[in-house]
Amino acid sequence: MADPKRRGRSGAPRRAASAGVSGRSSRRRRSRVATFFRRLGFTVLVLFLAMAVTIGVAAIVFYNRTNLPDPNKDFQTNTSFVYFHDGKSKMGSFSIQNRQTISYNEMPESIKDAVISAENRSFWEDKGISFEGIVRSAVAIARGGDVQGGSTITQQYIKVLYLTQDRTMQRKFRELVLAVKMGKQVPKQEILAGYLNTIYFGRGAYGIEAAAKAYFNVSASKLTVPQSAVLASVLNNPSLFDPSDGVAARNRLLNRYRYVLDGMLEAGNITQSQHDEYYRALPKFPEVPINNRWGGTNGYLLKMVEQELLNQGFTESQINGGGLRITTTFDVNAQKAAVAVGKQYQRTAGANAGAARAKQLHAAIASVDASSGGVIALYGGNDDYISNTRNWATTARPAASTFKTYAAIAGMRHGFSLRSSLNGDTFTPNGDSVPIRNEFNEEYGTVTLQKAVEDSINTAFVDMVSQIDNGPAQVVKAANDAGVPKGDGWDLNNRIPLGVAEVSPLNQAAGYATLANEGKRVDPHVVASVTDSSGRTLYTAKAPSQQTVEKDISHDVTYALENVVNEGTGTAVSDLGYPVAGKTGTNGVGDDITSAWFVAFTRQISTAVMFVAGDSGNADLDPYAAPGDPTFFGGTYPAQTWASYMRVAMSGKSPQGFPEPDWVNLSGHHYGGTDRKEVATPTQTAASATSAPTTTPSSAPPSSATVTIPPTTTSTRTTSAPTSSAATHETSTRKPTGEQTATTTSKKPNHEQPEEGRGAEAPGGRHSPRNGG
Repeated sequence: MADPKRRGRSGAPRRAASAGVSGRSSRRRRSRVATFFRRLGFTVLVLFLAMAVTIGVAAIVFYNRTNLPDPNKDFQTNTSFVYFHDGKSKMGSFSIQNRQTISYNEMPESIKDAVISAENRSFWEDKGISFEGIVRSAVAIARGGDVQGGSTITQQYIKVLYLTQDRTMQRKFRELVLAVKMGKQVPKQEILAGYLNTIYFGRGAYGIEAAAKAYFNVSASKLTVPQSAVLASVLNNPSLFDPSDGVAARNRLLNRYRYVLDGMLEAGNITQSQHDEYYRALPKFPEVPINNRWGGTNGYLLKMVEQELLNQGFTESQINGGGLRITTTFDVNAQKAAVAVGKQYQRTAGANAGAARAKQLHAAIASVDASSGGVIALYGGNDDYISNTRNWATTARPAASTFKTYAAIAGMRHGFSLRSSLNGDTFTPNGDSVPIRNEFNEEYGTVTLQKAVEDSINTAFVDMVSQIDNGPAQVVKAANDAGVPKGDGWDLNNRIPLGVAEVSPLNQAAGYATLANEGKRVDPHVVASVTDSSGRTLYTAKAPSQQTVEKDISHDVTYALENVVNEGTGTAVSDLGYPVAGKTGTNGVGDDITSAWFVAFTRQISTAVMFVAGDSGNADLDPYAAPGDPTFFGGTYPAQTWASYMRVAMSGKSPQGFPEPDWVNLSGHHYGGTDRKEVATPTQTAASATSAPTTTPSSAPPSSATVTIPPTTTSTRTTSAPTSSAATHETSTRKPTGEQTATTTSKKPNHEQPEEGRGAEAPGGRHSPRNGG
């Protein structure tokens, strides 16, 4: 039997010994690792403590060297001035700070209690800073966001009185230091009084005295508890909580108001019965006189400027007291012309209906720079913003035949060309029960799309849209692509080109400007640039860059619209002295004309003119028709208004011709199907006095869709203005062109119609607009 002590080098005792050696080595390694981390931890701790000491020393030094600025020196009530596009002519200003300083004792206890309940319920106990706010700011910064607000009353007062509105860490840190110093050096009552005399409440009111008068037309000393709770609620965000901004704003204010009352009850400032009584509803808001800076027609422009700045992210306090220099896109001379011309034709047409009805007529003009989208001029149909805030130039009404332009874009996108054959006669579309008719039931036979645009032939457009897959939706898309937003009446049916869709003159001017800009969408705007009091640029409007309508299609549609002016329904403006492309339109229901339009553009400027009547803009325009005219036409007063205004707006500009047509789906790029039946020349009927486009024989492409060489046209299109012999005011002697109508009424005999049209009943007996060309 082997000796256990000699169990060789392979026995268990030997293995045990090996395991013991390995264990000791492992323990030594662990010990070294632990030592390393202990030393590392100690080093990190030393570095952290050194950093903390450094930061602490720096903070102490910064604190000791930072003094409260003199508010009389650093805080100034800066007015924001608004200028016309030349940067010199002043349009107006956004409130010289409307402040009337009152003492702490003159302030009612209700406003003090309400503001503390709304903004800083620990005001009387805190040291001037909010540690919760500091934590929120730190978390926001760690996540890559901005430094957050939500400060104490002391911090808010410091920020408004001494600092900028920048959301930077440097500004926030200085705010905290100043707040701590102020909390130690300035009594709480003085801080609260300064805050209530400084903070912005909206409506141009700085301080509680001005706010009490702006909202309740009383002195601050007369404020009731509910009124104080309202003002304490509003100051949190005046643009959200102003009760005059509609139902949604009042609902937001009510929720905030109740929050303030809850805080006042919790603090023992009001009783439970008072709380319950006030909690039910907001107090009544009296009529308060509006600052006359909004007076006159410039008030409409200033309101548009203010709204656009808010949309661009500027705050109300910046706009109304930030010392901004705001340069608008409005041209001072063009604006004067728009107001003068609008008033002139409003008076002229109004006189036709008698004194009682004259004030019910509204002429709207909107003019847009075709290359930038800047609004050059705007007349809203009323003379004083204070007495009537309705701006008809930004109010949407049925666009009538001016909407056919977007149908032409949709057609070319889906295989139609200017020479495509369309039905110019009365017909009933598949699925409809009511036929589509032209003005006075006129029959045109087979017509081209070009002639349909020139003479505004209703049946041809409905025929085309009916042939396009999802045709109505494609017309809507074309309008949206041009920059026209959807609105009321944009129902998807095959009669949508006839103009039941509602569009504002401003949006229609911009939509046509997109064509003048060769398909780059033109979004209208009124602010060109904003600089602060030091001259630093805060905002500059961007130039159009998005190609939303195909360039060659824009050329062809513009060509057709140019022929509207030269040969079709828009000859009233053909003697402007510049190449012009545009469209007339008249909308009505039954026997009433409810809107009349003329929308046209040069290469530089696109302008839309709309006439409506009545408080709602839906009254009959026929009583205002020109003497000798059987009805109110887009080609008469609207076109004359357009021409008179544009003579001033275009003064000094060089004539620029439109691009040559590309003849898409014929000799240029092919869109959609290209097997459309083409007509070599526009079809004329014996009843029509409108001639075919005056191009040379070589300018019309062959009927075959396989032509590859673009046609040539005479050079006069691009080198000179239209040379039509038609005079501006001779429209009433022209023969009517194709428009849709249900019946021909005796008061509008067909032999006297200048060029406008009527609408038929839509399926189901509902009247669609009586659209005019």
